[in-house]
Amino acid sequence: MNKVLLVGRLTRDPELRTTPSGMAVTRFTIAVSQNFTNKNGERGADFINCSAWGRQADNISKYCHKGSLVSAEGRIRTGSYDAQDGTKRYTTEVVCDVVNFLSSKSSTEGTNREEAPMPNNDVIPDMNLESADLTEDPFKSFGEEISLSSDDLPF
Repeated sequence: MNKVLLVGRLTRDPELRTTPSGMAVTRFTIAVSQNFTNKNGERGADFINCSAWGRQADNISKYCHKGSLVSAEGRIRTGSYDAQDGTKRYTTEVVCDVVNFLSSKSSTEGTNREEAPMPNNDVIPDMNLESADLTEDPFKSFGEEISLSSDDLPF
């Protein structure tokens, strides 16, 4: 099975091109933090070349830029070509089937990779628990009450 899942930041703006048949393709590089530190206590990063095709390519080019936080699912594709100097060169890239945008366009506009803010999933906006009325049943408008016994549960 050839399956890859990456989470990281784009190292530069995506490059959108169109094939002669009219298919959109974009190429971009994702910086992915390594799980270990070096002897100085610093984390390194791997720089993974990626490509996406079709509407996914258009969306990446339109909504992502240097510093954007993304998750990418795809497969590894390897290839080779003969360079102008006659040597054989090898390539490796992730062909992305799904790319999820984990930061909004405005949150990373004009910032570099280190300065782009990380999303905070712990914050629930507009939720004031101190003033919430807990005396009233919040589910009263969902219909009739259903009673279940432990025999009804699948576990």
